Amino acid sequence: MARTRAAPPGHEDPGLQPERTTLAWGRTMMALVTVSAIFLRWLPHHGLPILLLFAVSAGAAGAIYFTQRRRYRTSTRGIRQETVDADTSAVLWTAASAVALGGLGILVVLVT
Repeated sequence: MARTRAAPPGHEDPGLQPERTTLAWGRTMMALVTVSAIFLRWLPHHGLPILLLFAVSAGAAGAIYFTQRRRYRTSTRGIRQETVDADTSAVLWTAASAVALGGLGILVVLVT
């Protein structure tokens, strides 16, 4: 018997804003996954400290992946109710991850 998936909540946005936002978060997640793979490639040269960079980037990618459905539902509900709020916490966590990656990257280069 085939499993059926629940249809995503509908909305009346002709510009498909929730879909564009979901695609943007998906691109961010894929960039972080790519960076994680690059960090693993640097492991033989820089040693174990590079695993910190890998953990931060992979963790940020995982957080985006696991919160994507909630973000989409909230966005479509907000469009229907005409009360869309920006997801500032997601943006702040992503920015904090980028700052942490930059700081850790500088630290790893200086230490090794």
